[in-house]
Order: sequence, then structure tokens, then C-alpha cells
Amino acid sequence: MSGAPPHPADAAEPADEAPRRSRLIFLLPLLAFAALAGIFLGKLLTKGYDPSAIPSALIGRQVPDFVLPPVPGLAADGAAVPGLTTADLKGKVTVLNVWASWCAPCQIEHPMLMRLSRDGVNLVGIDYKDQPENGRRFLGRHGNPFRAVGADEAGRVGIDLGVYGVPETFVIGPDGRIREKLVGILTPETYDAFLARVRAMK
Repeated sequence: MSGAPPHPADAAEPADEAPRRSRLIFLLPLLAFAALAGIFLGKLLTKGYDPSAIPSALIGRQVPDFVLPPVPGLAADGAAVPGLTTADLKGKVTVLNVWASWCAPCQIEHPMLMRLSRDGVNLVGIDYKDQPENGRRFLGRHGNPFRAVGADEAGRVGIDLGVYGVPETFVIGPDGRIREKLVGILTPETYDAFLARVRAMK
């Protein structure tokens, strides 16, 4: 049975359809990523949003039990700086900073920790996965803002606290519960707001 020959455009349609479909499949992940990036950017631009305030599963919970020895040879005002235990984190609002001598951002943040100490904040530290002599030299060179420093050479206490990078800072209430976690450095731009939150806690 004879009929009219197919129009050239009709014959080309199936051949064009496959590349168009594959381009669409390729573009879908890019479009999804762009949408998520737009949402994230919107949050960054929202007043009061702090990208360094990372939610933690431990917020509202007691600090895990631990006993850390002091950094050998670390002294202040002629007396040895004590190590750190969970019991030291109760009774008053305490800021716990996790740092290391090998951590470049920790060097950038350190002047803000010295400032916290001068402003009367109860500040303690954990020297994380560090050689004790390196930690002692770091504080000797930059100043020691901590009233107690625990040496967590194996990083076990850091794991219990959910630390995955340094510096990280925890604000702990008088009841020993973690109230806030700050990932990354405390900066001159965020300092006043952070200090106000610490002073407001009871």
C-alpha cells in the first residue's frame, strides 16, 4: 500500500529527541544544585544568621565525662596550669575552646581568646591531637588565656564532643550542659555578640 513519502522534518524528529532528552537529564542535577545554593545564600543574607553556629547533637546535654591531664610544663604566674575534667565545667558559665598548635586558624583566633580572658570570661581549653611540648610553646609564644588546659593527645575527648575540626568553641552553662557550639574562629566582627550571649547565660 503506497502513500506519500515522509517529510524530511518528520524523519529527523526521533533523531533529535534523544540528544534533547540526554541534555535535560544532564541539566537536572545542575538546576537542583542551583536551587539549593539559592536557598543557602538566602539564609546567609538573613539578618542574625551565623554560618559558624553549627547545630550539635549535644546541645542541651551534659558534657561527656572526661579527665584530661595538664600540658606538661605549662605554667602561669609561677604555678602549673591544671588539666581539665568534666567537674571543672560546672558551677558557672564556661567557654571551652578546642585548639591545637598545628592549627593555622587557631593562631588567627587567639587574640580573641586573650580578649575573652581580659573581659573576665571563664575560659578553659583542650589541646587537641597535639604534641604537649608544641602546645606549651604555642601558649608561651601567643599568651595563655586559659585557667585550665587539658591535653587530648589521642583526640578521644574531642570525638566524644563531636569535634571534627579546630578551632571549635563550646559555651557550657553552670549546670554542665552545652548551650552553644561555635565552629571556626571567633572574629573581631562576631566578638561582641558572642560575649553578650555568654554574659546573658545563667
